[in-house]
Amino acid sequence: MLLNVTLSLLEGFGTTLKLFFLTLVFSLPLGLLISFGTMSRITPLRGLIKTVVWVVRGSPLLLQILIIFYGPGLLFDLPLLPRFTAALLSFVINYSCYFSEIYRGGIQSVPKGQSEAGEVLGMTKSQIFFKVTLLQVIKRIVPPMGNEFITLVKDTALVRVIAVYEIIWMGESYIKKGMIWPLFYTAVFYLAFNGILTLLFGWLEKKLNYFR
Repeated sequence: MLLNVTLSLLEGFGTTLKLFFLTLVFSLPLGLLISFGTMSRITPLRGLIKTVVWVVRGSPLLLQILIIFYGPGLLFDLPLLPRFTAALLSFVINYSCYFSEIYRGGIQSVPKGQSEAGEVLGMTKSQIFFKVTLLQVIKRIVPPMGNEFITLVKDTALVRVIAVYEIIWMGESYIKKGMIWPLFYTAVFYLAFNGILTLLFGWLEKKLNYFR
């Protein structure tokens, strides 16, 4: 029985991991672009993007999942998106806004004097950003990024609301069979994966210590 349950939960955990990694692939670069928008010198653009970030960060992710999945059909009579696609789109939008604020805080924390020094040396703005600013930003944002990654792992459980068969859904399905322990067993998978992420970010922080 334990083997059957484990195999079933692994299938659900595969969906969890797929959602986790695809969210990062799309939201990390998108978050950087959004952060540029929130720091733009064009006031209307900056105001618009800041408003979008405020709305996304200020509303529950669960609500965003429901709106993106059911909204097109109810509001515009369009066909519903595939369940996993709707879940992924919700997560990318949500986490890119969170990441954008982390990026913005990291970029603005780098002393302006370093950019000025780069200009004196004849470096272009892009060279200053990628060779001077960005390397220091990465060091500064590792701890908050680690927290967001771990939160993302746990947030993937929310997609069960639109019947995406992730690990919690699989564990809960055993309740109908009179067994509740598989639901608690799912915690082992979350703890193991988050433990790996914790070790990875701890190692990364040590590797970036040369910025001290």
